[in-house]
Amino acid sequence: MENYKPTTDDGKTAGIISYFTLIGWLIAYFALYNNNKTALASYQLRQTLLFHLASIVVSWVAGIIIGMAFMTSGVFVGVSILWVIRVGFLIIWIIGLIGAINGERKPMPLIGEPAQNMFSGI
Repeated sequence: MENYKPTTDDGKTAGIISYFTLIGWLIAYFALYNNNKTALASYQLRQTLLFHLASIVVSWVAGIIIGMAFMTSGVFVGVSILWVIRVGFLIIWIIGLIGAINGERKPMPLIGEPAQNMFSGI
């Protein structure tokens, strides 16, 4: 036991968990971040908060647009719009998650930099 060294979490765990839905973000913030505030966790929490909020708002707006497109053009246009949006968010999410797993402060495309300014209190 003399070689045992207590480890400290550098915020990587909170950053990774925050990528998994808004519930994951809440768990990361309240259970992990509140007791261990680190620069990496703050960075990841800020950008994942904006990512989750943006994905919710865009999904609602896309739902309205797809509903209107369905009424006028048929199913194909609505499904096409929805898949483009989902693939775009998936790509942004993967880029951010890879950065969190690697312990990097790498901004998510379109979201990372604005999130740092918008949620600077986190």
